[in-house]
Amino acid sequence: MGACFGQCLGASVGYSLATRSACDGPGVFRGRWTCRILGKSKEAEIKRINKELANIRSKFKGDKALDGYSKKKYVCKLLFIFLLGHDIDFGHMEAVNLLSSNRYTEKQIGYLFISVLVNSNSELIRLINNAVKNDLASRNPSFMGLALHCIANVGSREMAEAFAADVPRILVAGDTMDSVKQSAALCLLRLYRTSPDLVPMGDWTSRVVHLLNDQHLGVVTAATSLITTLAQKNPEEFKTSVSLAVSRLSRIVTSASTDLQDYTYYFVPAPWLSVKLLRLLQCYPPPDPAVRGRLTECLETILNKAQEPPKSKKVQHSNAKNAVLFEAISLIIHHDSEPNLLVRACNQLGQFLQHRETNLRYLALESMCTLASSEFSHEAVKTHIETVINALKTERDVSVRQRAVDLLYAMCDRSNAQQIVAEMLSYLETADYSIREEIVLKVAILAEKYAVDYTWYVDTILNLIRIAGDYVSEEVWYRVIQIVINRDDVQGYAAKTVFEALQAPACHENLVKVGGYILGEFGNLIAGDPRSSPLIQFDLLHSKFHLCGAPTRALLLSTYIKFVNLFPEVKTTIQDVLRSDSQLRNADVELQQRAVEYLRLSTVASTDILATVLEEMPPFPERESSILAKLKKKKGPSTVMDLEEAKRERGSDVNGGPEPAPAGASAASTPSPSADLLGLGAAPPVPAGPPPSSGGLLVDVFSDSPSAVAPLAPGSEDNFARFVCKNNGVLFENQLLQIGLKSEFRQNLGRMFIFYGNKTSTQFLHFTPTLICSDDLQASLSLQTKPVDPTVDGGAQVQQAVNIECVSDFAEAPVLNIQFRYGGTFQNVSVKLPITLNKFFQPTEMASQDFFQRWKQLSSPQQEVQSIFRAKHPMDTEITKAKIIGFGSALLEEVDPNPANFVGAGIIHTKTTQIGCLLRLEPNLQAQMYRLTLRTSKESVSQRLCELLSEQF
Repeated sequence: MGACFGQCLGASVGYSLATRSACDGPGVFRGRWTCRILGKSKEAEIKRINKELANIRSKFKGDKALDGYSKKKYVCKLLFIFLLGHDIDFGHMEAVNLLSSNRYTEKQIGYLFISVLVNSNSELIRLINNAVKNDLASRNPSFMGLALHCIANVGSREMAEAFAADVPRILVAGDTMDSVKQSAALCLLRLYRTSPDLVPMGDWTSRVVHLLNDQHLGVVTAATSLITTLAQKNPEEFKTSVSLAVSRLSRIVTSASTDLQDYTYYFVPAPWLSVKLLRLLQCYPPPDPAVRGRLTECLETILNKAQEPPKSKKVQHSNAKNAVLFEAISLIIHHDSEPNLLVRACNQLGQFLQHRETNLRYLALESMCTLASSEFSHEAVKTHIETVINALKTERDVSVRQRAVDLLYAMCDRSNAQQIVAEMLSYLETADYSIREEIVLKVAILAEKYAVDYTWYVDTILNLIRIAGDYVSEEVWYRVIQIVINRDDVQGYAAKTVFEALQAPACHENLVKVGGYILGEFGNLIAGDPRSSPLIQFDLLHSKFHLCGAPTRALLLSTYIKFVNLFPEVKTTIQDVLRSDSQLRNADVELQQRAVEYLRLSTVASTDILATVLEEMPPFPERESSILAKLKKKKGPSTVMDLEEAKRERGSDVNGGPEPAPAGASAASTPSPSADLLGLGAAPPVPAGPPPSSGGLLVDVFSDSPSAVAPLAPGSEDNFARFVCKNNGVLFENQLLQIGLKSEFRQNLGRMFIFYGNKTSTQFLHFTPTLICSDDLQASLSLQTKPVDPTVDGGAQVQQAVNIECVSDFAEAPVLNIQFRYGGTFQNVSVKLPITLNKFFQPTEMASQDFFQRWKQLSSPQQEVQSIFRAKHPMDTEITKAKIIGFGSALLEEVDPNPANFVGAGIIHTKTTQIGCLLRLEPNLQAQMYRLTLRTSKESVSQRLCELLSEQF
């Protein structure tokens, strides 16, 4: 069993153990005994384990001092018992004592035990650190390697504080052995990832770059991983690595497989190192001409080798070869400066589009999406349109079909727009439900962006609603209405087309909304035809009235009052409808109010007043389409493809503008969400000129210093709390500025788009948004921002992307400070950015038995936090469910014996660990109280989640 046990442990924590000498001996668990015990019942196993634990405990507490061998043997037993799933609460000090042994096998088991069982908050950390320091100073490569492994495996902040200065010194020391250099590089990489603020940049940074020239390729591989991570945050410090990386890459790609025999994998020389070097080069722009020429030769060589016949039929050979190829293509796309390479890369990817390997087809489509955004390779990508369309129709794998849709969207231009839109509409009828909404958004954007004839655009959107009405969001039908209102030449055609579409026996509700809006505005343009007289238009719309939901009925009532103004001959008929009990006594307050107000308006108002109040909607101002923002949110703009896509969209001629208000909004008293500047939430009307002086403007008349950070804006805490269970909306608004958010999180990563809207007609100058984090928060949360344009035109908006990585759990939130000049006056506003720990929740489905079994396991006082509080909002079951799901956990149905209780489960993902979380919410309707219980494996996480969730009810 000894060797088997050693292999298992080595695989789990990164050690390569010579375990037979460490574990063999009298009394150690033998393989035959282990199999025999585990083959019996669970009770027999527990009984045998408890007996052995009692024996070990008595040995440790006995009067007779144990020798090193016996101590190693019993510590090894404890480690094995722990790996079988049993808790170990003693033996830690004996393991620490083993660290001071001069025998390798004893020290090895001690370090292994520490790495697996010792918590980073343990009281023994100081003793462990002293032992590690001694081994690092011993110059014994075996002992140094064990110590570095332990530092990397524990990886705590205390370890980083103690050794962040020693590890770089060992790494760049001239007398350090190659194996130790490898361990030191990877250990430093681990410390930098967990505690970047504790790893000081110094003289060692210039020396570590020269490890790329090391003779030992293992050292080069480890150093490349370290330099790549460091260069992402400190590019200037490591820019000299570019020429060295190119030089090393050149030597690898031009070498024969026999030259690097120890690092050749199935006839591919050093594939892992090649991939790492290519990724390092993607941290920088194209190098100087001299280095660029050599890099171009390397990339051409890689592309040439891809065309050569395979040297082996084994899949490992093709995998290694293609890994280098795809990373080289990624670098070519990143530089976007060599037309010849871009076209060659496109042609190479085109060969993979029909490859029998599904993964290669997927990767080829994904890479071609980014190639399509380059002016040099866009035409080359378009030559593969028929292949991509065929993949859309015949591909079995839904993920590959989705990438085919992405590629068609990326390669679309005016020359092929109608063909691509037609194919996507055809595919939409049979598309998987999971991607239908995304296809709808893409079709809507392409139809608008490349519409030469807007009658084709109207036909396309109506066809879209007919095929996939359930997946047509408000942004899409708002947009078609906006374009129809803004373009006189298409208004009559749009009215005629929607009238004909509404005559179908079954119409989707979104089509009724579009028809109601357009006929309410432009029904008079087709009223001269007896087949579409005013009464027929009204009867047609009203025949759909009782089949629709409340929002659509409200819109149709607004259309009816518009008809009163457009067609006096149907006034009596419409008044009868408004006067009916079903309207005046409607249970829906909004519908009842509209019916009463519209009936009164049609009765008492003169013709002139009606014409003024119900006049035709004015054209909407041209701005970026909100459908684009919707697509980016749906797609997850963290991908490279979407960043390139956004770059292309900024230079394109998309008709922009906010979504239109519902028909008759000029008569309604409630402002519409569609009138919002950002398309994110309700907003007050935009003032025509500069706003009056007010305390709400946050104008600092006493200080003009851009460096001063303003206190949090009024209402910032309330707005922050609203975003705990949602990701999108308006975060802040005053008379000058509106700040909106759209964000998406997946595991420990997130992407947030911040929209800054200028609500005035005057430019914002020196516009500077800054994210402010405390020192503790910087260690737990990594934020990377894109700069924004320092000038924001009146009525315009700019967006800023924020990349988010959760390194460890945190309780604070970053502060967003915005400073700018408006009309010569310095403005300074600060708000809390809603990045909270629950955003990194991944829901987990569990059966009732599994839930309560795990619930009992997390029963220690440190793992549970409970809060009893009074309800702040109405205790509505559906709203409570929505908030728990919005909080991030899975809502587990039929798990709790009390059906009135709510239980949830999920996992908090951080870069360093995953934390399982269980929650239970018990409402008391009579007392209007809640009891919320959170159980996790970490006390600080339980406390923070309880604080966040209890504020929601």
